[in-house]
Amino acid sequence: MSSEMGALPASAYLPAGEGIWRSSELTRGPWHPEHQHAGPPIALVARQIERAAATLGLSHMARLTANLLRPIPIAELSVAVQTDYAGRNVAHFSATLACGGKEVARFTALVQREADLAMPEGLPGHPLPRAPRPPESSPPAAFPFGSRFTGYPDLVECRVADGEFFRGPCAIWFRLRRPLIDGEAPSPIERVAVAADSGNGISSILDFKRFLFVNSDLTINLLRRPEGEWICIEARTLVGPASGGLAEARIYDATGLVGRSTQSLALRLRE
Repeated sequence: MSSEMGALPASAYLPAGEGIWRSSELTRGPWHPEHQHAGPPIALVARQIERAAATLGLSHMARLTANLLRPIPIAELSVAVQTDYAGRNVAHFSATLACGGKEVARFTALVQREADLAMPEGLPGHPLPRAPRPPESSPPAAFPFGSRFTGYPDLVECRVADGEFFRGPCAIWFRLRRPLIDGEAPSPIERVAVAADSGNGISSILDFKRFLFVNSDLTINLLRRPEGEWICIEARTLVGPASGGLAEARIYDATGLVGRSTQSLALRLRE
């Protein structure tokens, strides 16, 4: 059962040393009570990559890929970031996330230099499309597993822009109720990462009580920097006949499209 808001942790993570973070119960996911939802730790690593890129004058994370090697415990995590290549306008980064000396996820990212550039009028596909409904006119929604424990549903607020929660293709707005790091305003990529990993859940087409459909990765591509607190994930899940699946999504902020995401799914019957 979720705690009252006043009793919840102040943030998803607390600093515990250089490159080390203590996870709070706000990171708990739906698959196992001792494991994190992948959104918060992906956002944590994105934050560290973003900071490494900023020292090079690069500020737009055009792509972030997370390879989830094993479940991420609700425990102390360490993040290490490496610059693989840095040019004048683009840099490639890699990162690792570890727990108890064991690597639990690997990451790659592409970060670009931002500069104002006037675009010609009348380009196909422009102006960029908007989410089906803005957040202020979208009704509130709750995760179906959110009342059973303190975790990810207490970290994010959700509203339905289109479709129906956990009933196939839908568009859901996400906003962080509490910050990723205590006392720190979340950056745009942190907000996107926390939300985008939920694409396979919100658009699920399999019975949650009978099937597991866990994603083994997440790739986010952004064409511009997101703005504001709300991020909309317009997702759909597709399944194949040999236990494989794909969740794909358009990502919006309140002003329009900002990018896309994909997740590879491993489908299994619950034991």
